[in-house]
Amino acid sequence: MLGDETGAAQGGRANLWIAIAGILIAIVFIALISRPTRDTIIPPQVAEPIGGIQTEEATLPPGEVPALPGGLYNETMGEFSITSSAFADNGSIPPEYTADGRNVNPPLTISGIPDGTLSLALIMDDPDAPAGTWDHWIVWNIPPATSEIAAGSVPPGAVQGANGWGRSEYGGPSPPSGTHRYFFKLYALDTILELEPGANKAAVERAMEGHIVAQTRLVGLYSRGG
Repeated sequence: MLGDETGAAQGGRANLWIAIAGILIAIVFIALISRPTRDTIIPPQVAEPIGGIQTEEATLPPGEVPALPGGLYNETMGEFSITSSAFADNGSIPPEYTADGRNVNPPLTISGIPDGTLSLALIMDDPDAPAGTWDHWIVWNIPPATSEIAAGSVPPGAVQGANGWGRSEYGGPSPPSGTHRYFFKLYALDTILELEPGANKAAVERAMEGHIVAQTRLVGLYSRGG
């Protein structure tokens, strides 16, 4: 009887160790199969910036001129252009078209007039004058079909305003010293300006406010003896 009890006890302990060993093996096996491999590791995710994916800062197309300050000068540069066969943009104005020569306006070519344009206005001024910007030529109600302004001429139907000398005509460059810039600023308007001949630049600019479809410019340089 004692031998049977002893054998039973030994058999129970053996079964207990077998059970414990089985449990340990099962735990190790589960740990191994549940461990992520190198290929299954998910890399850290970068949060998207608030407001969506950021893009590069916008830049102006090559050659485009930034808008000048003020509502009147909300400049748009595209196919609409003014050029001259007498000088290139930012080139020297020949003396013929200055107070040192024939004192007549240079030939001008207009292209790319936008749809909806009812008239054109042209302002030529010198921002480098010692006393402040000096007005050389003010012309408005230029017909929108105008593609050329010949040298020494005013387009038919156009009206001239007072320049810095108080005369309703073209006044050529006459800088007292140094090189000055002369801006030929062309405006496409969606209206006909109701102004009396001889109105000054300020009056023309006020009348154009809210009616500018597009604007462009040509810059000429001039210095006496240079």
